[in-house]
Amino acid sequence: MSSFVGVVVSDQWLQSQFTQVELRSLKSKFVSVKNQNGKVTVEDLPPLMVKLKAFSALLTEDEIRQILGESYTDMSTEFDFETFLRVYLNMQGQATGKLGGSKNSSSFLKASTTTLLHTISESEKATYVTHINIYLADDPFLKQFLPLDPATNDIFNLAKDGVLLCKLINVAVPGTIDERAINTKRVLNPWERNENHTLCLNSAKAIGCTVVNIGTQDLVEGRPHLVLGLISQIIKIQLLADLNLKKTPQLVELVEDSNADVEELMGLAPEKVLLKWMNFHLNKAGYEKTVANFSSDVKDAKAYTYLLNVLAPEYCNPLTLDTKDPVERAKLVLDHAERMGCKRYLRPKDIVEGSTNLNLAFVAQIFHERNGLSTDSKKISFAERMTDDVQISREERCFRLWINSLGTESYVNNVFEDVRTGWILLEVLDKVAPGSVNWKHASKPPIKFPFRKVENCNQVVKIGKQLKFSVVNLGGNDIVQGNKKLIVAFLWQLMRFNMLQLLKSLRSRSRGKEITDADILNWANRKVKISGRTTQIESFKDKSLSTGLFFLELLSAVEPRVVNWNLVTKGESDEEKRLNATYIISVARKLGCSIFLLPEDIMEVNQKMILTLTASIMYWCLQHAADEGEAALSPSNGNGSTTYTSDASPAPSISGEDERSSLCGEISSMTMDDAASDITVSSYQCENEDTEIATV
Repeated sequence: MSSFVGVVVSDQWLQSQFTQVELRSLKSKFVSVKNQNGKVTVEDLPPLMVKLKAFSALLTEDEIRQILGESYTDMSTEFDFETFLRVYLNMQGQATGKLGGSKNSSSFLKASTTTLLHTISESEKATYVTHINIYLADDPFLKQFLPLDPATNDIFNLAKDGVLLCKLINVAVPGTIDERAINTKRVLNPWERNENHTLCLNSAKAIGCTVVNIGTQDLVEGRPHLVLGLISQIIKIQLLADLNLKKTPQLVELVEDSNADVEELMGLAPEKVLLKWMNFHLNKAGYEKTVANFSSDVKDAKAYTYLLNVLAPEYCNPLTLDTKDPVERAKLVLDHAERMGCKRYLRPKDIVEGSTNLNLAFVAQIFHERNGLSTDSKKISFAERMTDDVQISREERCFRLWINSLGTESYVNNVFEDVRTGWILLEVLDKVAPGSVNWKHASKPPIKFPFRKVENCNQVVKIGKQLKFSVVNLGGNDIVQGNKKLIVAFLWQLMRFNMLQLLKSLRSRSRGKEITDADILNWANRKVKISGRTTQIESFKDKSLSTGLFFLELLSAVEPRVVNWNLVTKGESDEEKRLNATYIISVARKLGCSIFLLPEDIMEVNQKMILTLTASIMYWCLQHAADEGEAALSPSNGNGSTTYTSDASPAPSISGEDERSSLCGEISSMTMDDAASDITVSSYQCENEDTEIATV
């Protein structure tokens, strides 16, 4: 293991709110107070916090003391470091509230309705309500509640049971959630409501939403700025879903016919592709300016006039450009768009006021209705050849979603393009192995000089070696050059390392032992066995896993209420296997597992994805072990095997904490030859082939 020691916080959400630089600085100041007084109390915080950069210009020491006094009547209350971090975040909210803003607010957190420290845009709320009314009007369950009134808080009240948000996710990315897993009774109990919200948040992550600042309780309470923020992300994903070469190969017309240009296009964020498409047509129409954003550059509606005239000249109104009043011009633009089939979501004033989210949605609608691109079969064929590796594409999706779920500062749109500077990989390494990155020797994009990218990537490979990854034949330049197979192989080891570290963190007395793939396999077989079922698997490549029955039995073993066996098939045909696989993924997410695999990964027994699914279930189970009465796992019997005591044995009962220790603390690390599931960088093969294995 690496000798790097970062500041690790047990609460993952809390850790995600700070960079390692911030954590080290705050920890240092916290420890300095503790060293002086032997402990840190409420009374110690005002003189400490007023010196911090975040508060020094906004709050006085007396104001900080007054704010703390509202929550703590006893000023001698002692704090640990994590409590201090929570107080810091709360205080930061109070400080930014004085400025009328929020550190984490996005463009929709503005305008007219105030909710505590946050504000929401009534225009955007009305737009999203209209979107929901249109796309979910025929839903068998929701149609009894629709249409919603945009002038009321109906949208937030309906979101409180989680059904609306789950259904909206399926509109954005069809098939993400198996709707059989959604609790849709008229009145839900707290357990069922929490299941829906857990399913919603884990599924939102699985389609690319950033949800690090949102918890199930926020949704249960219907907090407007958070609910609206999540809805905004879901709708944006829906509207931008076709802005890639896989879905719309005609986009290749926007670039030259070279591999480099097409790869650059593939690496752009969907909204950047939309801007590129818009400027492509504006250039043809003779518009002299370049539109660089969806706010100030479109406020006068002139760009829209040119765009619609070139895409749908038959609906053109010649008075539009001659109109002097921007609001009137915007109205004519919306009339033009409506005649060509675009749904009227926004109002003229939303264009004139430069609402980024609403203008982006408007342009996306125009693209969907009429993109005006060539159907040149030669160009389309060229684009399709660039995106035809299904196996690599599926893994890229998994790693992209996993990285974005970590709460890194950078957002990944295309793994193979975005990692080539090395910066994003360094951010991920700093998340999964805190303190491992030497930021003084790292260059942040945009990077002008190629050797700086190589330096970043060389540090990535160096840290990989220190974390005992297999990096044979991998150099920093391979990442810079975008070698897909080597990048995927490195990312798999990184993801697996993070997964095993999370499992290791749950042990109370680890004695330096590592969790291994074999331990995860043994745990899963044992959980199923002691639940009274007989299904067992030999490895994560066991073909019997394709039916899905083992995972359903495992999920039922860790939480009997979560699986409805009336919905389970025998898994005999491909269709039955797909139904089970889809249900497994939604049930696991409903339970609380953060997973990014697809039903095909279960049906085809993708070894790597099967391991991540099993480990995620194990992680959830160990987190809740204190509430379960499981059998004890005894140490090795001396000949290398592990023995278990069943529930019926006379072995003494153990607490959840002791169980975690028994389960994880006595198992030996595997050697390179014993490892069961990792993949060597030097001999990466696709998932449909046998995979050569190496240990982490």
